[in-house]
Amino acid sequence: MKVDTLPVLVMFLILFVGCKEEVLPKPKAMLRLEYPEAKYKNIGGDCTYTFELNTISNIKENKDCSLVLDYPMMKGSVYLTYKPVDDNLKTLLTDAQKLSYEHVVKADNIVEQPFINPEDEVYGMFYEVSGDAASQSQFYVTDSTNHFVTGSLYFYAKPNYDSILPAAAYLQKDIRRIMETLRWKK
Repeated sequence: MKVDTLPVLVMFLILFVGCKEEVLPKPKAMLRLEYPEAKYKNIGGDCTYTFELNTISNIKENKDCSLVLDYPMMKGSVYLTYKPVDDNLKTLLTDAQKLSYEHVVKADNIVEQPFINPEDEVYGMFYEVSGDAASQSQFYVTDSTNHFVTGSLYFYAKPNYDSILPAAAYLQKDIRRIMETLRWKK
C-alpha cells in the first residue's frame, strides 16, 4: 500500500504552522517608581534657622549655614544658601528671581507660588519648573529684615523631564515642607 505523500506533507505543515501563538503588540507601559513615605525631623544646629528635614536625605553642612540635602535614592540634591540681610534685600530678591528665570530657555513653564507665614515672619516664593531645565524647583524665604535663604533642586543626570518627574514631584513636597516649617532663631 502506497501512501500519497502530498496530503501528509500538507497536513504536517498546517499543524506545524497553525500551532504557533498569535503575536500581539505589547501596550506601552509607564515606569512606576515608589518612594518611601516621608518622615521628618527638625534640623537646627548652629544656623540662624530651623526646619523639618526628610529622614531619607543626608545633610552636608557648610560653615556659613548653607546646606546640601542629598537624596541618593533619587540621585538629586537640594542646595540651601543662607545670606544675612544688610540693606541688600532688593539685591537678594533680584538675584533669587533671576536665578529661577535663567532656566526659562529649557523650561516649558515656570509657575510662581507665593508663600506667606506672617505669624513666624517667613515670606517667600516657590518656583515650579517643568520641562528639561537644569533645576526643577527653586525657592527663597526671608523675614525681610535679617535673614534670606534660597534653595534649588538639582539632579545628578542630564535633565529629561519625563524620567525625573516622579522624583521631582516627591522632592517638591519636601521643599514645600521646608518652607512651611522654616523658623528663624531669635
